[in-house]
Amino acid sequence: MAALATPPPRTGLVVVQALRKKHCAECRGGPVGLLMLEEGVPRCLDCADLGHLVFLPRGDTALTRRAREESSLSAVVVRFNRRKSRYERQGVLVEEAALARAEERCLADAEVRRRRRARDARRRAVEDVRFTDAFATEIRRLFPACPAERAREIAAHASLRGSGRVGRSAAGRAMTEVAVTSAVIASVRHVDTPYDQLLMSGLARYAARRRIAGVVEARLREWRATG
Repeated sequence: MAALATPPPRTGLVVVQALRKKHCAECRGGPVGLLMLEEGVPRCLDCADLGHLVFLPRGDTALTRRAREESSLSAVVVRFNRRKSRYERQGVLVEEAALARAEERCLADAEVRRRRRARDARRRAVEDVRFTDAFATEIRRLFPACPAERAREIAAHASLRGSGRVGRSAAGRAMTEVAVTSAVIASVRHVDTPYDQLLMSGLARYAARRRIAGVVEARLREWRATG
């Protein structure tokens, strides 16, 4: 029987996931994929009194931690990585009932997290509505003749959460005059001029902006009028 490399010492029991199937030195059964080394001799899980445990693959840290907490007997499963010349953790062996209890705890936590996410989403939605209203109000203050519905559309577009638009910048959140004006200019450029068509025709961005600059300035003067 070929010798097995001895895994590094760990706290607790260690089970090896063999690269090649081995036979148990005690019961001669096998080949077995999981074995425990006792004084360098491989033994199957049944002979090592671990046969009643179930394998939990690595990946879910919370589930693994709780399963080991719930299980009175557990073992770490490792496998030798030839390329890296080291043993790597593959998962754990735990009692089946302990795993079931751990899964129930994780499901309960998942429900708590779901409810928290729902509350946070509602809170953010309220905050977004308030911010959009305030942004629209600031547009109307700077551009009194801008139609109220248009101001609302500009504010909603500029302040969309996660969009990266000017309303979500630091200046936008502070509702500075520069940021608010930039949002209005962007809206006029895309809605009230042939800017998008010019871009689609292949005209460079700055050249397209120069071509429609007069229309944009005229609209801004119109909306700034108070009479």
